Amino acid sequence: MTAPSSKAQPADWRFPAPYDARGLGLALIAILVLLFTGARVEIDRMLALSGDGLLAAVGLKDDSQVAKGFATIGQQMFPLVIAERTETSRIENFDPNHLPRFARLETVEREVETLNPDTLQTDRSVERVQYMTEPFGYLRHVALKLVETLEIALWGTVLAVILAVPLAILGARNLTPHPVVYVAARTVVSFFRSIPELISALFLVLAYGFGPIAGVLALAFHAAGFLGKFYAEDIENADPRAQEALNAIGASRLKVLIYGILPQVAPQYIAYTLYVLDRNVRMATVIGLVGAGGIGQELKGRYDMYNYGHVATILLAIFLLVVALDQLSIRLRRRMVD
Repeated sequence: MTAPSSKAQPADWRFPAPYDARGLGLALIAILVLLFTGARVEIDRMLALSGDGLLAAVGLKDDSQVAKGFATIGQQMFPLVIAERTETSRIENFDPNHLPRFARLETVEREVETLNPDTLQTDRSVERVQYMTEPFGYLRHVALKLVETLEIALWGTVLAVILAVPLAILGARNLTPHPVVYVAARTVVSFFRSIPELISALFLVLAYGFGPIAGVLALAFHAAGFLGKFYAEDIENADPRAQEALNAIGASRLKVLIYGILPQVAPQYIAYTLYVLDRNVRMATVIGLVGAGGIGQELKGRYDMYNYGHVATILLAIFLLVVALDQLSIRLRRRMVD
């Protein structure tokens, strides 16, 4: 006898719904939160002003606060300033026979007003003022400030790595010697990461004075918090098989770290460190606004004096520097990680 054949029943399968009641509820809550917070930060006003600016730009509206503001900025920031012009009377030990390369002397007549003590009337007279003009003087000054910014970012990154490595080892569950040490290391890392560079730079300027020291330390502390967190997490997520093999033969924690963990996490560590260096270059320009050295300090000074042509030159130089460093970082990452 042959067994009766049974037809295979199709599986009761349905395409899963892209959303459910819980997802819809969470989406509704998120929308309500965005609407509430958007009203508090004037998102509606921002959209209205931006729309007016776009309409004015294409000629569909006569007046716009945003368009007028951007037009004023554009008129004041151009042309860029690359030359430097200084009164010779303000140059210490000025020698007209030994001028800097490409520099030239110019004499300008200007009208001055003085108070006559006898008549108490304002007298006007014309005086001649001699200037020394360097065609690329300000551009050279900006370049030197950019070099200082790079030095601040570099040393901020170096100190951050020095601080982050021991904190990461003590803050990794599979390497820390005691739970209390683990909690302490993680707390320090969180503390460093929670304070923005600009805020810490304000206090460090009070302690160390104006200059690059405050900038280096501000960048180092915040970056140490970032690197310490990710270094520790990579140590914890490393493949445990190599560590177990080394532990089985009696290897110490240090040897487990060097031979069982570092070869796995080294590519990520290099990528994190290069990212921090790139970020520190950009942040070094910001913390200079509070007197922590670098190009940011020059930017703040020129902005306060309404020298917007100089400001435009600085901003363009910062942009070119960031683009160049980004390309350099990509190439280094490819060579060191691949």
